[in-house]
Amino acid sequence: MRNNICLIEAHIVKFINNRLFFLLLKRTPEEKFPNVWQPITGHVKKEEKAFATAFRETEEETGFTPEEIFVLPIVNRYYNHEKDEICEIPVFFSVAEKDFNPILSSEHNEFKWADLREAEKLVAWPGQRQSMKIIEEYLTSKTAMLYFGRIKKG
Repeated sequence: MRNNICLIEAHIVKFINNRLFFLLLKRTPEEKFPNVWQPITGHVKKEEKAFATAFRETEEETGFTPEEIFVLPIVNRYYNHEKDEICEIPVFFSVAEKDFNPILSSEHNEFKWADLREAEKLVAWPGQRQSMKIIEEYLTSKTAMLYFGRIKKG
């Protein structure tokens, strides 16, 4: 089922001293939405599955190759006035080891590991804040991981 999936949103999280941190990337001044802090985002290529885009964009934008990603029970949406369409954005996340730091692509010039409180203040879009709240809630609950779809690479 394809619908109108235009983009993906993918988060990388890690635990440091039992605290959850989100990787945020700052867009370069030359990019669309310059200097905006965000999770990984990317356009879904024609004939590409959204989860394959999440794996690809995660590696391209950070150098991280997750063995698995999780699917959040949420789809963000926005209206693209240039194409007069509603764009749907499935949301994914992966968990990195505590010593992981990204190798940035040319799209970003800074990164930051932020806890939920700080991350919510930095990201621009409400859907991204909601996604991060869901991730934190599910990762800090003992039974919540049962509700996430899990996709293995390969």
